[in-house]
Amino acid sequence: MPAPVRLNKARDVIVGIGNALVDILSHADDVFVEKTGFGKGGMNYVDTDFIDKMIAMVPGTPVVVPGGSACNTIIGVGKLGGKARFIGKCGQDTLGDLFSKELQNSHVDPFLMTSALSTGRVFSIVTPDAQRSMFTYLGAASELRPGEIAGCSFLDAAVVHIEGYLLFNNDLIMKALSRAKEDGALISLDLASYTVVESSKMLLETIVTEYVDILIANEDEAAVFTGHFDERKAIEALSERARIAVLKVGERGSYVAQDGEIVKIDPLGKGPVIDTTGAGDLWASGFLFGLTRGYSVETCGRIASACGSEVCQVVGATIPDEGWARIKRIWED
Repeated sequence: MPAPVRLNKARDVIVGIGNALVDILSHADDVFVEKTGFGKGGMNYVDTDFIDKMIAMVPGTPVVVPGGSACNTIIGVGKLGGKARFIGKCGQDTLGDLFSKELQNSHVDPFLMTSALSTGRVFSIVTPDAQRSMFTYLGAASELRPGEIAGCSFLDAAVVHIEGYLLFNNDLIMKALSRAKEDGALISLDLASYTVVESSKMLLETIVTEYVDILIANEDEAAVFTGHFDERKAIEALSERARIAVLKVGERGSYVAQDGEIVKIDPLGKGPVIDTTGAGDLWASGFLFGLTRGYSVETCGRIASACGSEVCQVVGATIPDEGWARIKRIWED
């Protein structure tokens, strides 16, 4: 059984490291997704020409917002009132400027390197069932190097949150993990996508065993990682691998395991599900924010659930101010 989690109370910053990307979101039907030649619901790496072609074909005008899994999570932490920092790399272009300004407007300390390549983009097709299929051009984000993770990157970090997509950059993720561990921060890993887990399972097993304190997965990712489709067996298997384990099961809520105890978190919010983009990322925002504030697992889970619910009621991963106000009532009331 993993040892209990102990936060360093002298530290209060949540640091995210991941791909600095801009989300381009469009609504389309399943037929349009089939035309891409990729399966529905996953994440696929493509070139910039593919994205341009899809944007030209999709009906309507896309919505453009800052994105990237870890970035979404860290922006959420900043919006909740937590101390937040994001490490990434973007281009010296209009999208890069948009990305940096959004971090600052969300009370996030930007540790951004720049590249001659254009800022990375994710074209997301949202189908009528609110499922998203993602097509990613990493661009400048792919050029983030291990040597650019400076000694001050994780200064005062209570938690370092890493997105699973960095598993495709072995040297970078290992440097981030070792640096965070040396600096005494807890390490949070979001598995990001079942396709990531499928492609990197052997490396993932090693990383989780040696470094990860907080492991976050949805049911598809957990099934590939643990081999269990039953949610109870899946959370039990995850809990054997990390000190805190999270299993998100969509509209059924979530499970959190800590110190051998499994807590079921009921879903919050009854609004219509418009788009699931960022739902898991914002869930992590609420959970990590609550954890660094010293709240109980149940309260952390309720904040997380509220964040996930609110973001599903808008297009993209940007919760409006009135949504944040509703979320904050959970611990302020």
